[in-house]
Amino acid sequence: MSASLKPEEFESIHTIGDIARNHARVRGDRIAMQFEGRVTMFADLDRQSNQAANALVAAGVKKGDRVAYLGKNSDHYFEIWFAAAKAGAIIAPIGWRLSPAEVAYIIDDTAASVLFVGAECVACANEALRHTQTKPKLIALEVGDHGWPVYQTWRDAQPTTDPHRAVAPEDTTLLLYTSGTTGRPKGVMLANANLMRSRRALSEAAMGWNEWNEGETNLVAMPIAHIGGSGWGLIGILNGVRNIVTREFNPIEAIEMIEKERIAKMFMVPAALQFIIRMPRAREIDYSSLKHILYGASPMPVALLQECMEVFGCEFCQQYGMTETTGTIVYLPPQDHDPKGARRMASAGLPMPGVELRIVDGDGKTLGPNETGEICTRSVANMVGYWQNDKATRDTVDKDGWLRTGDAGYLDEDGYLFIQDRIKDMICSGAENVYPAEVENAIHGHPHVAEVAVIGVPDDTWGEAVKAIVVPKPGVTADAESIIAFARERIAHFKAPKSVDFRAEALPRSASGKILRRELREPYWVGRERRVN
Repeated sequence: MSASLKPEEFESIHTIGDIARNHARVRGDRIAMQFEGRVTMFADLDRQSNQAANALVAAGVKKGDRVAYLGKNSDHYFEIWFAAAKAGAIIAPIGWRLSPAEVAYIIDDTAASVLFVGAECVACANEALRHTQTKPKLIALEVGDHGWPVYQTWRDAQPTTDPHRAVAPEDTTLLLYTSGTTGRPKGVMLANANLMRSRRALSEAAMGWNEWNEGETNLVAMPIAHIGGSGWGLIGILNGVRNIVTREFNPIEAIEMIEKERIAKMFMVPAALQFIIRMPRAREIDYSSLKHILYGASPMPVALLQECMEVFGCEFCQQYGMTETTGTIVYLPPQDHDPKGARRMASAGLPMPGVELRIVDGDGKTLGPNETGEICTRSVANMVGYWQNDKATRDTVDKDGWLRTGDAGYLDEDGYLFIQDRIKDMICSGAENVYPAEVENAIHGHPHVAEVAVIGVPDDTWGEAVKAIVVPKPGVTADAESIIAFARERIAHFKAPKSVDFRAEALPRSASGKILRRELREPYWVGRERRVN
């Protein structure tokens, strides 16, 4: 029996808060989430998010205020998101792997009224707040030595009645930060309508890989500071199934969860799937409950995909999109996953229902089949814009609603999208987006560095690895480890270079003085069909 949200249910679900309200009525006695032994029914989710919403209101949170979350995955994160939505506030999850300086920037950029802090991020939060102008009210997710109110106690002191704040579908509900091309991350504003209307179109299309059956279980293991974590968790809750939330991705825990909890669907980035199939017991696990694995956020080599298909024995569906498009806009359906490696296995797939795609040249002219240019998209899932950055929004989305992805590719005669390269300089390492300018800024202050350029190079585990090309100052000893350590003190470790190459001559530059990163990248990608991995 199908458990998927029925198209008619969308008539009463227009905002994130409406999901909890609807499910409390329709499926209140079913399990919504499980997290480390804690079980939340759908009726609990509605009632407890009401309490948390009232606590936010009591704390002075107004409609449109930002509420930040710094921590690893938790069922309470999703509950807080629903609470913020009911209070008309915007949830801004912050990556737990970011440095205190990066966290401080986001706290100030959002001007967060409240900051929820996970146990693993207390020290980071304290250090970050030493440097912020914004001083949010602090709520700890767990008991500890922090001296802050603890979430459950803070929440339970409030009434269970719905705050009934007026919230519109067009109101922003989620603020996700992406790495910035100019060295600062940008906040992507996603509205209730972005998240809900695209799901309604997909529900009406009745695609098998997107449908859920009664009693099925979803695994939420990707980080919630990304659309792949927050978005996937929301999809499971929206469809009324049981969601197993894990604090973070751990391949040992993941394979145990699949077998023990009888996981039916999960979203994983390619690097995570590779970690799982490399586990010693990977081929001994009972995967019979798995119906579909959705994968994306970075390209997946065909050979790795074939191996995963053989190990898991379920159907696969590729997802291509970005934070600015509320996640998936293109999918490669299970029927195009050929174990023998047919040509379409190298494609991103077809546009999702309601999604328009076109390929344009440098002048914005639409190109024909098999002509490579920049991928542009238009749909109800396109972001509201970048937080407090109108120029970046105008540069990304034109007046007709077409969003420039920054990726280069082509559409074949059948409408399948093939991604070839990146227009932008972004590096995608283990599904984390890293922008060279941000890393270069972190390295530039090293006393031995005269010039630096950062590029992505092929990596069998992470897809791409961050590499710094350094021109050292005269008379100094080239020391790669010193440069890497210097960068790690200033930015998250996953953004810091994994390796450093040195060169005696100046870096290649254009007439305008811009570093020619593509020229630097080329030797590392020789012999590869695509300039993404």
